[in-house]
Amino acid sequence: MKTKFLPIALALVLGFGVTSCTIEINDGMENGTATTPGTTESVLNGSGTLSGIISKDLLIKKGNYTLDGVVKITNGATITIEAGAIFNVVTNKTSALVVLNDGLINAQGTASEPIVFTTSTKTPGDWGGITLYGEAPIKALNGNTTAISEDGNALSYGGTNANDFSGTMKFVRVEYAGKKIGDGTSETNTFTFYSVGAGTVLENLVAYKGTDDGFEFFGGTVSAKNLVSYGNYDDSFDWQDAWSGQFNSNWYAYQVGTGNFGMEIEASSNADNTAPKISNITLIRAAGTNPEGANSPEISAIQFKKQGSGIFTNVYISGYKNIGTQKAYSVLIQDAATETGQVNTNKIVVAPMTYLDSDNPLVWGYAYTPNGGKTFTNTATVTKVSLPAGAWATVDGVNLLSAL
Repeated sequence: MKTKFLPIALALVLGFGVTSCTIEINDGMENGTATTPGTTESVLNGSGTLSGIISKDLLIKKGNYTLDGVVKITNGATITIEAGAIFNVVTNKTSALVVLNDGLINAQGTASEPIVFTTSTKTPGDWGGITLYGEAPIKALNGNTTAISEDGNALSYGGTNANDFSGTMKFVRVEYAGKKIGDGTSETNTFTFYSVGAGTVLENLVAYKGTDDGFEFFGGTVSAKNLVSYGNYDDSFDWQDAWSGQFNSNWYAYQVGTGNFGMEIEASSNADNTAPKISNITLIRAAGTNPEGANSPEISAIQFKKQGSGIFTNVYISGYKNIGTQKAYSVLIQDAATETGQVNTNKIVVAPMTYLDSDNPLVWGYAYTPNGGKTFTNTATVTKVSLPAGAWATVDGVNLLSAL
């Protein structure tokens, strides 16, 4: 059950064409939205502006909308978004869609009619992306069971319900997010998950050209299927606080232009963690892709540090090349504690794996002198991730899956 708090009135600035409505609408208007008879649900019927605090159920039908500022879902409300809804995000302020731990999202697009969040300026870092909060367990620094979010909201996250439900997102594409926040210490990713529980459904999601990570998990137990991280400046996939999702599959990253690690993995220095499991990973780095920082070592495919762990199967890696004096590896172990606590206890496994068109093959990399470094054999049976075709993974006529 979701905790009830922040009972703030609905604040929406909306406009819509009633003639396109496909459900019965009463004669009254409430806060600028039409409501269905006998319910408290509000409806956006094809156009309008989404802003402020949403504290009661809202249905957003297929159409074109504006998202203005930080929009928060709270007070037990569910925001339901139909397939084909497109949001143009206001970029001259901090904008984001935030589902708090007492709110829910039901955003179910299709391969041919995805739900899309984009910007007219098409500039990476235009806005803050989508953030979900849940009430699943975390292990933060020093084993703490709660922590403060770094997304600018400075909210406490971490709970006790491993099966917590924050909603459903399917066939959702988020473009040009990952906004850096002005305090110098906070930032948002394209998709961010704070202590999100295993009851939440995350499938067929695209993170496109954000300036931070494509997907980041802060603890929690949620799993995700069919993820595409394309052209994100920092890491394609990232987690900390001992995220432990067990049923992940089909993760695909294409790094182009600017990009750091394909995957950056840590457990906030908690040796006692449950290794997440991911089957079918494809990480591809396009020629000429450089890290954010000059002479940065952040150019390997998969990095483990601070007791990070993971059991990965069917891993296809291509295009990770040395840059200057910095070396690129299929797997990089950053500290001896992670080797002792995770590699040597079989909580870090990357096999079978194929590492093609890349430097330093057949060995793992270490940022220190290892206690016997790992080697591997390229496995011919590894195949690239297979994902459904369609508009969900196409941006401005470019098929994001063309490298698969």
